[in-house]
Amino acid sequence: MGLFDQIVGALSDPNREASNSQLDDILNTVQQLSNNQGVSSQATQAALSVLGGYVRSALQQKRTSEGNDSVQSFVNHYSGTGTNPQAVASLFSPQQQAQVAQAISSRTGIDATMIQSLLPSLVPLVLNLLKTGNSTQNPQRGSNTVLSSFLDADGDGDVDVADAMRLAGQYLKKP
Repeated sequence: MGLFDQIVGALSDPNREASNSQLDDILNTVQQLSNNQGVSSQATQAALSVLGGYVRSALQQKRTSEGNDSVQSFVNHYSGTGTNPQAVASLFSPQQQAQVAQAISSRTGIDATMIQSLLPSLVPLVLNLLKTGNSTQNPQRGSNTVLSSFLDADGDGDVDVADAMRLAGQYLKKP
């Protein structure tokens, strides 16, 4: 579980921004979204898993065209636990948003229109999870171990956001 290992490593490293409260906020927001939409937490986790693959691809493209610092700035700017339509619009074209929603819908059974309305809440959560690896000394330019692991195309491919969130919940002893 490469991504989760990176997050746990960031939690134990005083030079990283990760904190139990940051993970707790992310997990609580996911649970609230599930409850508010009447969607099972398993379906929401599956949605995050599919979305994570699309976010990874979009951030890899951004890194190729604009560099690592641009990706780090993007993650810092758009991460959070609130709704942010700009995060989605900055990452995906309207056509890509529809494709992402349809892919998530086919995998989870959640209506694609509902998924599209949830993207402004889900994308910042994924980015917030990636922000846990920020350097405390220089979060704008420092090496972000979690983000690097997430974007590493040469790694083992084990970057499943849903698994990382499930394990984070277990780590924090959340139901």
